[in-house]
Amino acid sequence: MRAAELTLGRTFAVHFDHGDDFYPALAEFCAEYDVRQGFIPMFIAGMRDAQLVGTCEKLEDPDAPVWSSVHLENVEAIGGGSLAYDEQTGTVLPHIHVSVGLKANSATAHTSHLLGAKIQFLTELYLVEVTAPTFTRPRQPNLYNVPLLTFD
Repeated sequence: MRAAELTLGRTFAVHFDHGDDFYPALAEFCAEYDVRQGFIPMFIAGMRDAQLVGTCEKLEDPDAPVWSSVHLENVEAIGGGSLAYDEQTGTVLPHIHVSVGLKANSATAHTSHLLGAKIQFLTELYLVEVTAPTFTRPRQPNLYNVPLLTFD
């Protein structure tokens, strides 16, 4: 277990527009407001299409991460996550999980890591900047090379 007391910075309400791509819109926001790290306690969204980590195939190694995706259309979503900064690339590294309901299928739900999405109508997102400690997301070779959140 690891823990750190956080020093919080600014708090934002962000609205993504109809047709926006979720991750490029988030990256644009972070660049415009110079947000490098923080957390998203919650967002609600309509998504025309979404890609979530998942598979219908038998897993060779149930302990290993799944890298494939499932494609879902016309969903309502609720989610949250964290943002770390990669000094080498100068980019924010988001880690977002969502629960989505398929509107046309009795709101059948799926929950997983969000790989990408196109906004349908809106996304209302709340973001809290963290000014200290520094968040990074190095890959862990001993854990299938998964990038895990660390802080100094």
